[in-house]
Amino acid sequence: MEYLTTLVVMGAWMEQAGLGAGGMRAAIVAALPRLRRFCQAMAGNSVDGDDLMQATVERALSRSGQFEPGTRLDSWMFRIAQNLHIDGARAAKRRGTAVDVDALHSLAGSDGRELVEGRSQLAAAQRALQALPDDQRVVFVLVVIEGRSYRDTAEVLDLPIGTVMSRLARARGRIAEALGETRESNKDAAR
Repeated sequence: MEYLTTLVVMGAWMEQAGLGAGGMRAAIVAALPRLRRFCQAMAGNSVDGDDLMQATVERALSRSGQFEPGTRLDSWMFRIAQNLHIDGARAAKRRGTAVDVDALHSLAGSDGRELVEGRSQLAAAQRALQALPDDQRVVFVLVVIEGRSYRDTAEVLDLPIGTVMSRLARARGRIAEALGETRESNKDAAR
């Protein structure tokens, strides 16, 4: 529901800003679902992710003059979100604020055991993703979750394609290692 409210507020704000039903508004609205997934993955939970998404859209609108026509608006917005997340993480580190990781709320299971196991596995995957260094997490989210090519990811992050491939391989390895350890500890606990 908060996501829909954000869409309505952003639409009204763009109208007031004189952007009307123009190309930038349509492109921003079209990019919102992907931007939301990206922001939630960066932030670690849906509430902070939605806040990051809103800040990203606000920044994009307030600095729309900095957007270079002919380039990809979604890539520009992903970069804004990444920079805002990094700035927020630095500020939180200075303040000493810990980031709380929420478990995913909507899981369907036919019985209690399946539901608990599903939540446990998703929570483990979320913890593994959040344990990655920011540079690896960003690459993982863009390639694996968003389905972007290595070349697109390299362009969004302004990195060589080899660096993208290397960071993705390290991220996949760390996540696989973390999930492998989780599965082993679950098997031991069930015995």
